[in-house]
Amino acid sequence: MTSKYANVPSGGKSAGKPKIFVLDTNIVLHDYKAIKKFQDNDIVIPIAVIEELDKFKKGNDALSFNARGFMRLIDRLTEGKMFGKSGVPLGNGLGNIKIEPNHPFPDDMKDLFHDDIQDHRILATAIWVRDNNPGRFTALVTKDINLRMKAKAAGMVAQDYLTDRVEENRVEDSQKVVQTIDNLPAELLQELQYGQNNSIGWQNVSRQEPKANQLYRFKWPDSEEVVCGRYDTDADRIVLVKSRQAYGIKPRNDEQKFALDACLNRKIQLVSLTGGAGTGKTLLALASALEQERDYEQIILSRPTVVLGNQEIGFLPGDQKSKMSPFLQPLMDNLNVIKSLYRPSSKEYQKLEGMVNSEKLLITPLAYIRGRSLGKAFFIIDEAQNLTPHEIKTIITRAGEDTKIVFTGDIFQIDQPYLDQWSNGLTHLGEKMAGQRLFEHVFLRKGERSELSEIASRLL
Repeated sequence: MTSKYANVPSGGKSAGKPKIFVLDTNIVLHDYKAIKKFQDNDIVIPIAVIEELDKFKKGNDALSFNARGFMRLIDRLTEGKMFGKSGVPLGNGLGNIKIEPNHPFPDDMKDLFHDDIQDHRILATAIWVRDNNPGRFTALVTKDINLRMKAKAAGMVAQDYLTDRVEENRVEDSQKVVQTIDNLPAELLQELQYGQNNSIGWQNVSRQEPKANQLYRFKWPDSEEVVCGRYDTDADRIVLVKSRQAYGIKPRNDEQKFALDACLNRKIQLVSLTGGAGTGKTLLALASALEQERDYEQIILSRPTVVLGNQEIGFLPGDQKSKMSPFLQPLMDNLNVIKSLYRPSSKEYQKLEGMVNSEKLLITPLAYIRGRSLGKAFFIIDEAQNLTPHEIKTIITRAGEDTKIVFTGDIFQIDQPYLDQWSNGLTHLGEKMAGQRLFEHVFLRKGERSELSEIASRLL
């Protein structure tokens, strides 16, 4: 049986008894409220986890926020209490939580791992908890694949955290958001493309009312020509998606046409654009924002700061601006593409320069946005696949009146070690917001950067 938080047995000696889940540090850093999402089962936090969290408590990034949030939560739960043998209650309908001191590996496992590191201390403590609670199902929960492999090699049950993990078939469905219909009568296509209202009743297409902003590609009979449509809940009809352009950028395929339409539609306040490298996600979002710059007080381009190779930003030379430059360069590249469409002496080019200088157009790391209330802003978050579901929620809840947020990313190109295509925030967003009137998701399939880029993305 698969529960919403982990894989647990449905029978055996432990049936009916509260289970024990030993949590790794990365679970807390991923979701500091995770301890309250294991139903009536008990939670054990190894002291090594507390030691590791101490290193994250200072800072403005999401990891630091989660570390501090967890320690405050534990502090409230244990106010005036000692953990004792069974721990302290987590709340109504929930189990207990206990912080367990370090324990060595059993004698027959002492030579299994030679390095004295926190991962091994956490694993040793999990094994001790299991051995000292016979008859109860015990598992180590970690998002670290290597630690899960080590645990299994030592005979310890180890699992991923499943609460915010989207089912694989749902991820596949998110790449099929556009329905292709090739048997619609020509007179209906004529009404949609050339009629007075450029719309048709959804009853001509579906037996059930479509989800809000469902996208369609209608093929003309005996022709390669396609008509694009979107179900508009306000009109209760399928409306024509026209080919539009924004600040000199024109869509090159149907998916780009849908993406540009979503970004230019003031009624749709939340947009998710996914797809591989070179599909035009960020460029289309930026061009749409510039096209509507009069409607917003500020246009903000941002992306999470992900450093590869376990290095910190401090290893980079220069001041703070210089250190952040490599992370923001891809966003600058998209701006330069748009600028290249105009002569330096043109009013469009000068307008872009003025927006940058006055910070009407602001390119900044995502960490610097935390705590701000975003009112009447067009906010573009690039590389959003590197965000956790909690971070996505935090960003959206910052949205003030008349703010539009566009998330872009590729769920198959994740740089965060504890996220994958099923558990990242961008996938979570598409799953939870699907069918909402204010939300539209577009998956861009075809790379338009260059023929070479498209071939490499497809074959390599």
